[in-house]
Amino acid sequence: MSRSLKHHPAGGHTKNGSEKQDKRYANRAFRRLTNQMLSTGQYDKLPIKIAELVDVWSMSKDGKSYWTDAPLSYLRK
Repeated sequence: MSRSLKHHPAGGHTKNGSEKQDKRYANRAFRRLTNQMLSTGQYDKLPIKIAELVDVWSMSKDGKSYWTDAPLSYLRK
């Protein structure tokens, strides 16, 4: 795998460099609400997706774009 390359030179645009912290907060909120619903017996109100609790459009990532003239070093996995 040391010589494998990406097939599509695409990358995401983020404000802070990563969307990791936003995802951590969203998953914590999802797990917390799920555990509360299970402990109180409200099985019919369980959330199915994280998007039901958190607005995914307000996270750090602004989208993706292709880099057509990317150097070989940026295409390494």
